[in-house]
Amino acid sequence: MAPPVTIKEAIANILEDLTEPNFEKFKERLLDRKQVRRARVDRKSFLVVADVMVSTYTEAGALPVAVDILTQIDCNEEAKTLMKESEGLSSTPGSGGNKHFVDKHRFQLIQRVGNIEPILDELLDEDVIQQELYDKIRSLSITQDKMRELYSTGLKAGEACKDIFYNILKKHDPYLIRELEGK
Repeated sequence: MAPPVTIKEAIANILEDLTEPNFEKFKERLLDRKQVRRARVDRKSFLVVADVMVSTYTEAGALPVAVDILTQIDCNEEAKTLMKESEGLSSTPGSGGNKHFVDKHRFQLIQRVGNIEPILDELLDEDVIQQELYDKIRSLSITQDKMRELYSTGLKAGEACKDIFYNILKKHDPYLIRELEGK
Protein backbone atom coordinates (compact mmCIF):
# COMPACT_ATOMS: atom_id res chain seq x y z
CA MET A 1 0.00 0.00 0.00
CA ALA A 2 1.35 3.43 -0.92
CA PRO A 3 2.03 5.81 1.96
CA PRO A 4 -0.85 8.21 2.59
CA VAL A 5 -0.70 11.68 1.07
CA THR A 6 -3.43 13.25 3.19
CA ILE A 7 -4.94 12.76 6.62
CA LYS A 8 -8.08 11.40 4.99
CA GLU A 9 -6.04 8.78 3.13
CA ALA A 10 -4.34 7.79 6.38
CA ILE A 11 -7.77 7.34 8.01
CA ALA A 12 -9.03 5.35 5.00
CA ASN A 13 -5.94 3.10 5.11
CA ILE A 14 -6.51 2.29 8.79
CA LEU A 15 -10.23 1.64 8.24
CA GLU A 16 -9.39 -0.66 5.32
CA ASP A 17 -7.11 -2.73 7.56
CA LEU A 18 -9.73 -3.24 10.29
CA THR A 19 -11.44 -6.60 10.55
CA GLU A 20 -15.09 -6.55 9.47
CA PRO A 21 -16.37 -6.73 13.08
CA ASN A 22 -14.07 -3.89 14.15
CA PHE A 23 -15.08 -1.81 11.14
CA GLU A 24 -18.74 -2.29 12.11
CA LYS A 25 -17.93 -1.29 15.71
CA PHE A 26 -16.10 1.77 14.38
CA LYS A 27 -19.15 2.84 12.36
CA GLU A 28 -21.48 2.32 15.35
CA ARG A 29 -19.26 4.47 17.58
CA LEU A 30 -19.15 7.12 14.87
CA LEU A 31 -22.97 7.12 14.80
CA ASP A 32 -23.04 7.42 18.60
CA ARG A 33 -21.55 10.89 18.21
CA LYS A 34 -24.83 12.04 16.59
CA GLN A 35 -23.26 14.22 13.87
CA VAL A 36 -23.49 11.52 11.19
CA ARG A 37 -26.70 10.04 9.81
CA ARG A 38 -26.92 6.26 9.65
CA ALA A 39 -27.69 6.26 5.92
CA ARG A 40 -24.31 7.83 5.21
CA VAL A 41 -22.32 4.93 6.71
CA ASP A 42 -24.54 1.83 6.69
CA ARG A 43 -23.26 -0.75 4.19
CA LYS A 44 -20.63 1.77 3.01
CA SER A 45 -16.96 1.13 2.28
CA PHE A 46 -14.02 2.38 4.28
CA LEU A 47 -13.48 5.09 1.62
CA VAL A 48 -17.01 6.43 2.03
CA VAL A 49 -16.74 6.38 5.83
CA ALA A 50 -13.46 8.33 5.65
CA ASP A 51 -15.15 10.85 3.31
CA VAL A 52 -18.11 11.18 5.68
CA MET A 53 -15.79 11.80 8.62
CA VAL A 54 -13.90 14.51 6.77
CA SER A 55 -17.07 16.16 5.47
CA THR A 56 -18.49 16.16 9.00
CA TYR A 57 -15.43 17.10 11.07
CA THR A 58 -12.86 18.43 8.50
CA GLU A 59 -9.62 16.48 8.15
CA ALA A 60 -8.01 18.17 11.13
CA GLY A 61 -11.05 17.29 13.25
CA ALA A 62 -11.55 13.79 11.82
CA LEU A 63 -8.11 12.62 12.93
CA PRO A 64 -8.71 12.89 16.70
CA VAL A 65 -12.22 11.45 16.25
CA ALA A 66 -10.82 8.42 14.41
CA VAL A 67 -8.08 7.92 17.02
CA ASP A 68 -10.64 8.23 19.85
CA ILE A 69 -13.02 5.70 18.28
CA LEU A 70 -10.20 3.26 17.52
CA THR A 71 -9.13 3.47 21.16
CA GLN A 72 -12.73 2.95 22.37
CA ILE A 73 -13.05 -0.27 20.34
CA ASP A 74 -9.69 -1.56 21.60
CA CYS A 75 -7.83 -1.04 18.32
CA ASN A 76 -4.97 0.68 20.12
CA GLU A 77 -2.26 -0.39 17.69
CA GLU A 78 -4.30 0.97 14.79
CA ALA A 79 -4.78 4.25 16.68
CA LYS A 80 -1.01 4.54 17.22
CA THR A 81 -0.35 3.70 13.57
CA LEU A 82 -2.83 6.35 12.43
CA MET A 83 -1.18 8.99 14.62
CA LYS A 84 2.26 8.02 13.34
CA GLU A 85 1.21 7.92 9.66
CA SER A 86 -0.60 11.26 9.86
CA GLU A 87 2.33 13.21 11.29
CA GLY A 88 3.20 15.98 8.87
CA LEU A 89 0.37 15.21 6.46
CA SER A 90 -1.82 17.96 5.07
CA SER A 91 -5.53 18.00 4.48
CA THR A 92 -5.35 19.43 0.97
CA PRO A 93 -3.82 17.07 -1.57
CA GLY A 94 -1.71 18.62 -4.28
CA SER A 95 -2.15 22.07 -2.85
CA GLY A 96 0.25 24.89 -3.25
CA GLY A 97 0.33 27.27 -0.33
CA ASN A 98 -3.14 27.62 1.19
CA LYS A 99 -4.98 26.90 -2.04
CA HIS A 100 -6.93 23.65 -2.31
CA PHE A 101 -6.19 21.34 -5.24
CA VAL A 102 -9.59 21.97 -6.87
CA ASP A 103 -9.06 25.75 -6.61
CA LYS A 104 -5.48 25.60 -7.80
CA HIS A 105 -6.48 23.58 -10.89
CA ARG A 106 -9.87 25.20 -11.51
CA PHE A 107 -9.21 26.17 -15.13
CA GLN A 108 -7.84 22.75 -16.11
CA LEU A 109 -10.66 20.91 -14.35
CA ILE A 110 -13.33 23.05 -16.02
CA GLN A 111 -11.76 22.49 -19.43
CA ARG A 112 -10.84 18.83 -19.15
CA VAL A 113 -13.37 16.94 -17.00
CA GLY A 114 -15.38 15.09 -19.61
CA ASN A 115 -18.17 13.11 -17.98
CA ILE A 116 -19.61 15.15 -15.14
CA GLU A 117 -22.89 13.26 -14.65
CA PRO A 118 -21.51 10.47 -12.40
CA ILE A 119 -19.59 13.12 -10.46
CA LEU A 120 -22.81 15.07 -9.90
CA ASP A 121 -24.57 11.86 -8.83
CA GLU A 122 -21.97 11.23 -6.13
CA LEU A 123 -21.92 14.87 -5.01
CA LEU A 124 -25.69 14.64 -4.54
CA ASP A 125 -25.34 11.34 -2.68
CA GLU A 126 -22.70 12.87 -0.38
CA ASP A 127 -24.90 15.93 0.31
CA VAL A 128 -22.35 18.32 -1.23
CA ILE A 129 -25.09 19.58 -3.54
CA GLN A 130 -28.86 19.46 -3.14
CA GLN A 131 -31.42 18.21 -5.63
CA GLU A 132 -32.31 21.68 -6.92
CA LEU A 133 -28.70 22.51 -7.80
CA TYR A 134 -28.20 19.01 -9.22
CA ASP A 135 -31.17 19.52 -11.56
CA LYS A 136 -30.00 23.00 -12.55
CA ILE A 137 -26.49 21.80 -13.43
CA ARG A 138 -27.78 18.75 -15.30
CA SER A 139 -30.02 20.98 -17.42
CA LEU A 140 -27.01 22.81 -18.85
CA SER A 141 -25.90 21.44 -22.21
CA ILE A 142 -22.15 22.19 -22.18
CA THR A 143 -19.88 20.30 -19.79
CA GLN A 144 -17.70 23.36 -19.12
CA ASP A 145 -20.82 25.34 -18.15
CA LYS A 146 -21.79 22.54 -15.76
CA MET A 147 -18.36 22.66 -14.14
CA ARG A 148 -18.46 26.47 -13.87
CA GLU A 149 -21.87 26.31 -12.20
CA LEU A 150 -20.62 23.67 -9.78
CA TYR A 151 -17.64 25.86 -8.88
CA SER A 152 -19.77 28.97 -8.42
CA THR A 153 -22.34 27.26 -6.19
CA GLY A 154 -21.73 23.77 -4.79
CA LEU A 155 -18.02 24.11 -4.04
CA LYS A 156 -18.43 27.40 -2.16
CA ALA A 157 -19.42 25.55 1.01
CA GLY A 158 -15.83 24.93 2.09
CA GLU A 159 -12.86 22.61 2.33
CA ALA A 160 -14.82 19.47 3.22
CA CYS A 161 -16.91 19.76 0.05
CA LYS A 162 -13.78 20.32 -2.01
CA ASP A 163 -12.16 17.27 -0.42
CA ILE A 164 -15.16 15.12 -1.38
CA PHE A 165 -15.13 16.57 -4.92
CA TYR A 166 -11.40 15.86 -5.20
CA ASN A 167 -11.87 12.21 -4.17
CA ILE A 168 -14.75 11.76 -6.59
CA LEU A 169 -12.59 13.22 -9.36
CA LYS A 170 -9.79 10.81 -8.44
CA LYS A 171 -12.20 7.94 -8.90
CA HIS A 172 -13.78 9.11 -12.16
CA ASP A 173 -10.85 10.82 -13.87
CA PRO A 174 -7.71 9.35 -12.25
CA TYR A 175 -5.34 10.08 -15.13
CA LEU A 176 -6.24 13.77 -15.22
CA ILE A 177 -5.84 14.09 -11.45
CA ARG A 178 -2.45 12.31 -11.51
CA GLU A 179 -1.27 14.60 -14.29
CA LEU A 180 -2.38 17.72 -12.40
CA GLU A 181 -0.85 16.45 -9.13
CA GLY A 182 2.46 16.11 -10.97
CA LYS A 183 2.49 19.81 -11.90
